[in-house]
Amino acid sequence: MNTKCAIHTAAASILFILTGQMVSHAKVDPNLPVYEPVSGVSGNLNSIGSDTLNNLMTLWAEGFEAVYPNVNIQIEGKGSSTAPPALIEGTAQIGPMSREMKGSEIDAFEARFGYKPTMVGTGIDALAVFVNKDNPIETISPQQIDSIFSNTYRKGGTPITQWDQLGLEGSLGDRALSLYGRNSASGTYGFFKKVALAGGDFSSNVKEQPGSSSVVQGIGSDLAGIGYSGIGYTTSGVKAIRIDGIEPSEENCLNGTYPLARQLLVYVNRDPREPMDTLTFEFLRFVLSKQGQEVVAKDGYYPLPAPIAAQILNSLR
Repeated sequence: MNTKCAIHTAAASILFILTGQMVSHAKVDPNLPVYEPVSGVSGNLNSIGSDTLNNLMTLWAEGFEAVYPNVNIQIEGKGSSTAPPALIEGTAQIGPMSREMKGSEIDAFEARFGYKPTMVGTGIDALAVFVNKDNPIETISPQQIDSIFSNTYRKGGTPITQWDQLGLEGSLGDRALSLYGRNSASGTYGFFKKVALAGGDFSSNVKEQPGSSSVVQGIGSDLAGIGYSGIGYTTSGVKAIRIDGIEPSEENCLNGTYPLARQLLVYVNRDPREPMDTLTFEFLRFVLSKQGQEVVAKDGYYPLPAPIAAQILNSLR
């Protein structure tokens, strides 16, 4: 969930709803098309990239393979930074990313193929700030987030290291913050660094985790824990706190008020002079269908409104 959708802030990236049509259902848009199979779809499809999208890719693959028994999909989710080289080297047709490609990554791709990679929005994520479920804190400011997780304080704050600095009292107020985050291969790491830390550096106190689930598991077992992860990784052991009183809800992501909203992306190698290969196109058509967006909702993320899914699909034809 940055350089496609051509927009570089969290709120704006969700407002790639360029049509101005604001749809905010709790469920999948009923106007999304039902996926109808076509003939002649078979072969191997490889996906290398984001850990955040790993569950989604697995669920999409299962649904797609159920429709097409002669398709085999392999998925590897070790971080968004692994997607661009996999697309360049041809080891993957699908490159899931929870951030947009960097300019240097796009340049490397274009140097190899003579055209830019194609970015495809597949769903919406609220990058949430999580605390332990028994922590009474309910909201936090963007400046406080920067003061907790960075050592550069580009949002004008000062270091926050104890829970009493966030207004907590009692035994928890006396405890030091226990910070959880992702490693530098992660798109979530990159997005949080760019947006929440205004491009500043992370504190050395952040315990870097290899996956999103590890972040949430750590916080769930640590009363003093606080960290960031995609909303789809919410468990009963944690709670997502509001930012400036704004909940990380579907509505607030769609209307641009939640500051850490982002798109869940996949990149593909599509030569604009030629039709996309059938297998990759049909997989993306499945992802953007009613069945595919039901998977997005099932995995705890926010599905695309039908007009936007249609707009994205039409751009791939």
